[in-house]
Amino acid sequence: MADNLNKKIGIIGGGQLGKMMIQEAKKMGFYVTVLDPAEKCPCHSICDEHIIAGFDDREAIRRLSSKSDVVTYEFEHIDCKELTLLENEGKKIYPTAKSLKTIQNKMTQKQTLRKGCIPVADFMETNTIEEIYKAGDIFGYPFILKTCTGGYDGKGNAFVKNKESAVDAFGALGAGKIGLMAEKLVNFKLEISVLACRGIDGQTKVYPVGDNRHIDNILHETIVPADIDGLTTEKAMELAGRVMEVFDGVGMFCVEMFVTNNNEVLVNEVAPRPHNSGHYSIEGCVTSQFENHIRAITGLPLGNTELIRPTVMINLLGDENAEGDAVVLGAEEALMAEGVKLHIYGKKTASPRRKMGHLTVTANDIDTAVKNAEYAFSKIKITAKQILPKGE
Repeated sequence: MADNLNKKIGIIGGGQLGKMMIQEAKKMGFYVTVLDPAEKCPCHSICDEHIIAGFDDREAIRRLSSKSDVVTYEFEHIDCKELTLLENEGKKIYPTAKSLKTIQNKMTQKQTLRKGCIPVADFMETNTIEEIYKAGDIFGYPFILKTCTGGYDGKGNAFVKNKESAVDAFGALGAGKIGLMAEKLVNFKLEISVLACRGIDGQTKVYPVGDNRHIDNILHETIVPADIDGLTTEKAMELAGRVMEVFDGVGMFCVEMFVTNNNEVLVNEVAPRPHNSGHYSIEGCVTSQFENHIRAITGLPLGNTELIRPTVMINLLGDENAEGDAVVLGAEEALMAEGVKLHIYGKKTASPRRKMGHLTVTANDIDTAVKNAEYAFSKIKITAKQILPKGE
């Protein structure tokens, strides 16, 4: 195990997820190099080396790999070609380039899940307006139209209410310039996510179920444990473990799911990396998602994923006037609430709805955690310096 602790880690992406990976890696003494085009990205101040280059710069990715024993990434919208070549040359990439390539295309992701007998909503490829009409005939209206690649936080999705709105939806999503798929609308009562981590040796650990609340398609709040019965909890956690097997995953994966009105559990999407909805694990679990990710990709035994206490996480976004140098207001008042932990990502520039931080609250019961989290959230604001009132 001593050799494992001497491994050098490379991370593609210098945002908040990378920063939280580094924070855990540094506790164990790892040397970390980051590749990110932003000179003052969140990772910059705490990584050992920062390669300032674009994510599509193949030479820079090779340079990162040459400085690292294992390469990982903090987002999935990257070109797999160079990672695949490096993997074929014997470099360690986790999660693997193969699993990334499959997952980053929603169509191949869903096909792989279905082939692995994982329950998903009905879907079909729809690259022409005629195929979209056919989806309406098969699924009924309304249904969801999605780009197969590139979408996040609701971007790349369109709600097709009826046949007349299909043309607008098709045009809004590129009018055939990018692959599209249609998905049957699921009547769900809850959106949940389950984090799972799998080691190089196949050891798998599954986290508690989180209840995710969204505002305008961006995650607002995650409440753990989710308010679902024991059988549904078991279904969701078992599904997350099976998803890791289907993709032969190594590292942290997040499995987003729907719980239907009759307590069916359907997998919605899979992210091959630590996830926003798993931030609660930093304070809420024995071992955070970020620590387990580092353990997994370096070949260390995985840590205990049990929930210590009920936990609530709320995202902190730039407000509607945030356009410029970021400033945080109300932190002192927010931190007065019992059990509040504040995470500010260190992004120099704020913009509306940009993820700038999060807060977490643990408590002896979920009602207290929710109450204290909502109080803290009401006090804090992230905006831009130039719009501050006089005297601030």
